[in-house]
Amino acid sequence: MTPPRAPREPVRCPWVGPDPIYVAYHDTEWGVPEHDDRALFEKLILDGFQAGLSWITILRKREHFRRAFDGFQPEKMARYRQARIERLLADPGIIRNRQKVHASVANAKAYLALRKELGSFDGFLWQFTGGKTKVNRLRTLADYPPRTPESVAMSKALGARGFKFVGPTICYAFMQAVGMVNDHTVDCFRHREVGRGRR
Repeated sequence: MTPPRAPREPVRCPWVGPDPIYVAYHDTEWGVPEHDDRALFEKLILDGFQAGLSWITILRKREHFRRAFDGFQPEKMARYRQARIERLLADPGIIRNRQKVHASVANAKAYLALRKELGSFDGFLWQFTGGKTKVNRLRTLADYPPRTPESVAMSKALGARGFKFVGPTICYAFMQAVGMVNDHTVDCFRHREVGRGRR
């Protein structure tokens, strides 16, 4: 009797490595439209910490980041004083970069000011894609742009409001992560699922 074949792995985007954390992130989170203000704030902060590093490094530390930064509650982060910042810089569970830690506090203050003025972080961010997901048809790693006119516009707008570590490349990675663009390659099983609004 022929033994049953093992189920075939689905086709995924070419950037996905073998690490189970990476695979789970790709399969369940990346590219899914996000509209929760606090979740958007967290993802923007983490994308800033990723600058110059691989995303898997951030994923492996994400739960510790959440504990260290009070669940990314901007109301608490905006009140961090120097003593708290020094404790963070001594914490091996996060990325101990002084500029990035200071930027996260500045970003919490900028976020609170923006919400007080406009009422919604979600509405502010999604305006750059007209309030809907832009669906791209990428095939290879070479097709991924490092930045787009939309990410440049977002970067300028965030920078004007006091946000730090929000360059055009960081903003584009953020837009991909939160589903403002669907950059799953066309052969990836998630391209169609995300397009149908499936998590």
